[in-house]
Amino acid sequence: MHARIAAFENRDTSRADELVQLVRDRQASGTEIPGALGMYMLVDRATGAMLGLSIFESEDAIRAAEPVFERMGDEVPEEIRGKRVSVDVYEVAIHEVAEGAAAARISTFAGDPSKIEESMRHAVQDVLPDARSLDVWKGIVMLIDRLTGSERTITLWESREALEASEAAADQLRARAAEEAGQRIISVERFEVPLAFDRAPRLVTA
Repeated sequence: MHARIAAFENRDTSRADELVQLVRDRQASGTEIPGALGMYMLVDRATGAMLGLSIFESEDAIRAAEPVFERMGDEVPEEIRGKRVSVDVYEVAIHEVAEGAAAARISTFAGDPSKIEESMRHAVQDVLPDARSLDVWKGIVMLIDRLTGSERTITLWESREALEASEAAADQLRARAAEEAGQRIISVERFEVPLAFDRAPRLVTA
């Protein structure tokens, strides 16, 4: 599987709920992105940043859906959705999620591309078992770029309070994962998840 992440910024944060409702209305009308196995809207109301994460079976499926994404961009005013600043495509290395996620933490790592398999193995064998034991854990989506060694790990939580309560444990797991895989931690971001659907299959490739 592969995932597309579109990043937006400079949104009018007072209109966040309006954007969520627009997307919900679109889904309710049956107007979904063709081929999408999962979609997440990730919002940071404090900064006006937003990410749109979409999961597809393949890169070809993402390319086939691009005209629909472009049309959506034309239909939603920029002052509501924000300015699109990037679109990135990643391989989905781990996908293990449950329903009910309301918050997300995204940790971005940089490392040696030749060690990406080692990084995934550490994640599956050493980090994921401990992460699963955390209260109100709703899952993980691990995204990798084999060419650059970049990795984005998205952990999902039942609520903002649950995410905040997990910070200390998450810090330890993140530092351990980076050390074992010889990676650098580039950033850690936290988002509200006002809208999500995910029917992608469970996937652990390591």
